[in-house]
This record gives sequence, structure tokens and C-alpha cells, in this order.
Amino acid sequence: MTKPSASRGRRVPNGVRRAPYGFLLPAVVLFALFFALPIGYALWLSLHRIDVRGLGLGKGARQEVWAGLSNYTAALTDAELGHGALRVLGYGVIVVPVMLGLALLFALLLDTERVRARSFSRLAIFLPYAIPGVVAALLWGFLYLPDVSPFHYLLDRAGLPQPDLMDGGLLFGSLANIAVWGGTGFNMIVIYTALRSIPAEVYEAARLDGATPVQIALRIKIPMVAPSLVLTFFFSVIATLQVFSEPTTLKPLTNGISTTWSPLMKVYNDAFVAGNVYAASATAVVLALATFALSFALLRFADSRAKNRGTS
Repeated sequence: MTKPSASRGRRVPNGVRRAPYGFLLPAVVLFALFFALPIGYALWLSLHRIDVRGLGLGKGARQEVWAGLSNYTAALTDAELGHGALRVLGYGVIVVPVMLGLALLFALLLDTERVRARSFSRLAIFLPYAIPGVVAALLWGFLYLPDVSPFHYLLDRAGLPQPDLMDGGLLFGSLANIAVWGGTGFNMIVIYTALRSIPAEVYEAARLDGATPVQIALRIKIPMVAPSLVLTFFFSVIATLQVFSEPTTLKPLTNGISTTWSPLMKVYNDAFVAGNVYAASATAVVLALATFALSFALLRFADSRAKNRGTS
């Protein structure tokens, strides 16, 4: 019969047992104050409305009453919200493929052995990501304006037509250019980090088999960094659905951008211009649920593709 160890019978002090909860407490408090509580308050607001009696003057003339799902019904049937979603969809069709394509191309070029000034090139590509979105939008906005843009000046001196980049179909390209310019560097760093983690023996074996650098990139590098591509695609889609700063910043410079150009701009307009925080909260909840559903579907699709690739 074995003798029980002394450590088994030793009683752990209450202070030691409670120590992990003490370390978790700050994170739980911050999560509750800045994440859970605002979400709960937005849900509560979305289920209420203001009931105005008479002229809305005097004490008790404006009361907050239960509205049920009426705010959600109004949000789902709002034509402006639907048009804003379609505009964001067209914007995303331009941004996501171009940004991820350039990020992958730059990462592959930086990962080659013959590249020069790798550190400087990596920093130069990443640097636009460090510039705040509002500053980047103002910078490009003044480059788009015909009166102050050096591009329009050069086109005028050359006798070439000067397109209006702040109106019509070109507006989508102008907004997409700002997002691509600012987001390519971050995605490039993610993909480049994944490329650097591939063992060098894999490349050496491919070269011994006679593979060219292009074949190595297409048949080895890109398939092996597929998880990073999925991750960057996922982040890019979410950022596209939440586009706000670029059109809001460029709005004073052009009449082609309305106050409800994107869904988040409509939320801002309803809450802080029209003063209807209840409708704005319902619209925000609808957008959050749509973003969650789309993100979940994309992750499930990527996971199923990975499992099918692994079993094949």
C-alpha cells in the first residue's frame, strides 16, 4: 500500500485559490463596461421609442415607451438602408480582390531571394496602414479635387480630359483606392509572415525537382499560406461592411456622397442628425447580426474547404 503524499493532504489557502479570479477581474470589468453593457443598452434602445403628446412641449410630453419590433421592421424595410448596402457591396467588390491581390503579390516579391532593400520595401508598403483613415481620406480627397490636384493640372497641360473622380461611377474607384492604399500593407505583413515560416527545405526540394520560382510560388507558397489568405479575406470583408470614415470625410468635398451613402453613415445620421437613437440602435443591431451571419458563413465555408482538401 502506497503512502499518500504530503502535498495531497495539504490545504490550499483561500487567497491562493482566489488569485486567478483576481487576475481575471480587470479584464471582466473592462469587457462588461466597454463591450457587454453598450451592446445591452443598444438592444434596450432598439425596443423602445419616444411617444410625443400634443406639441411635445412641457413636462411629460415626451415619454419613452415600449416599441417591440417596430424599429426593426422599419429598418428592414428602409429603402435608404438597402441602397447603402448595395453601394457597400459594389465598393467591396473592388476593394477586397484588389487589396488582397496586391498584398499577396508584394508578399511573394519580398519573399524572393533576389529582392533588394527588403526591410525598406516592407516598411514602405506597410507605412500607409499607420496613417489614420481620416487623414488618408483628406489627403486623397484633395488629390481628387480638380482645383488643387496636381494630376488634374498635368492632364490639363497635356490637353487630356480631366475625369471627375468624386462623382458617378468613378467615385467607387476613388473610395476603393483609399482603402486599398491603406490596407494592403497590413495584409501583406500577415501573408509575408506566413511565407517566412515555411521551412527552407521545402523550397530546396522543389528546386531539385526542377521547379521554377513561378511554379514554387503558385504550387507551394500560395497553398501553404492559404490560412493567412482566409484570415485576411475575413478581416477585409468585415472592414468593408463597416466603411464609414472615407465617405464621411469626403462628403464635404462632393455632392456625390449622401448622408446615407453607407449603412453606418445612416446609423450616424439617424442618431446624431435626426436625433432618433432608437431607430439608429435597431439599424445597428441589424447590421451587427448581418455581419455576424456573413462572417460565420465565410468561416464555415473556409473550414469545409480545408477539411475537403485534407481528406482528398
